[in-house]
This record gives sequence, structure tokens and C-alpha cells, in this order.
Amino acid sequence: MKKVILAFSFTVVASVFAVGQSGDDYKKGEGYVGYSNGQIDTGFDAGDSVDDFFRERESFNGVNISGVYNVSRYFGIKGDVSGTYNNTRFTGESFLPPGPGVPTAISFNAKSSLYNILGGVQIKDNSNSGRFKPFAHALVGAGHARSRISEVTCTPSTAGCGDIFGNGETFSETGFAGAFGGGIDIRLNNRIQIRAIQLDYNPVRLDGFTQNNVRIGAGIVF
Repeated sequence: MKKVILAFSFTVVASVFAVGQSGDDYKKGEGYVGYSNGQIDTGFDAGDSVDDFFRERESFNGVNISGVYNVSRYFGIKGDVSGTYNNTRFTGESFLPPGPGVPTAISFNAKSSLYNILGGVQIKDNSNSGRFKPFAHALVGAGHARSRISEVTCTPSTAGCGDIFGNGETFSETGFAGAFGGGIDIRLNNRIQIRAIQLDYNPVRLDGFTQNNVRIGAGIVF
């Protein structure tokens, strides 16, 4: 999967240079490379408030790369790829032997990753003037999640605990994904902009469950 991400990223960036960095009055294409933080929905229903929305989440860190071909001053076609990663030890309870109704504490390490491969449209003033360049985009495509389980322990100790919870196994799933949001770029010159903030709602549909993720980023636009 990482090779696919790298190949797609190279294609996106190369296409930006192929169309040229600037036209007569607006940039014909732009590329973006930056840090990406994913606030990934764990699936727990914590409540309806804003605080509850962010409470049951895991922080994933990685990179986001995108390229845009601008068909007009304000409208562009965008390709976007991101990969974020997380290593976490989870602890919870389950009902296993030694007897019915006896809670067993379960702990395990999860090495996880989430990839987004997306395409869509971007709205932005691409003129070669002005300092602040707010933008908005709507992207759809595929999300791919992977998680490797290790060091499973049960308290009290239970025979076959590791096998029950997939110790040493890697689980993966691919489904529909999207990114809907935007941000603001700060123009330094006709070639370079700083992406001060990008904020996206990033739903990913996996195994019948929709992760209501949030994707946050910052980086360089060229």
C-alpha cells in the first residue's frame, strides 16, 4: 500500500510541473506537501457535545500531498493523498473464562495506519496577487486502514487469550472516504505559499461503520 501511495504522490506532484507554475494572470497548477494529523474516530459513542466529539479519538501523525490543475482563476481539479500512523496500547474488559460473567482485563498493542486517496475540486483565488488565499475543497475516493495486534495479555491469565484477540495478526479494510473542508494559504511570492492551516471532515466507511474523522494539516504550497 505504501508503494501505491508513493507512486500516486509522485504522479500528482509531477503533473503540477507539467502544466507550469503560472499563467498570464493566475497559477495554472499548484502542489502541496505538509504535515497531517488525523483525529481518528474510535467508534465509542461519548455523547452529543463538541467535547464529546473529540474525547474518544486517537491521534494519527503523517504526511499529506496534493496537486491541483486550475482550469480557471477560481476553480481547480485536485488529487490528494495522505498517510497517517499511530502506535497505541489499548486496555479494556471482556467476558471470557474462567467463568460466565467474570470480567477479564484485555491489553494489547495496536500499530495502525490510515491512508486516503482522494480526488475532487478546489475553490481558491489563484491570481498572482494578494497575501491571503483562503480555499475550500470537496474530495471523495478510498480510505485504507491497517492495524497489527501484538503483546496481548489477559488478567486473570486465560488460555488462548492471544489467539482469541488476534495476537500477531494484521487486519486491513478498504472503503469509501472523503475530505470536505479548506483552509488558508499565505502567499510569499508567485511560486511559494505557506499553508497556515487545513481542516477537513474526513469520513471513512469501513466494515459497515463510518469513522467521523478530522484531518488537520500545515505545510508548503508551490
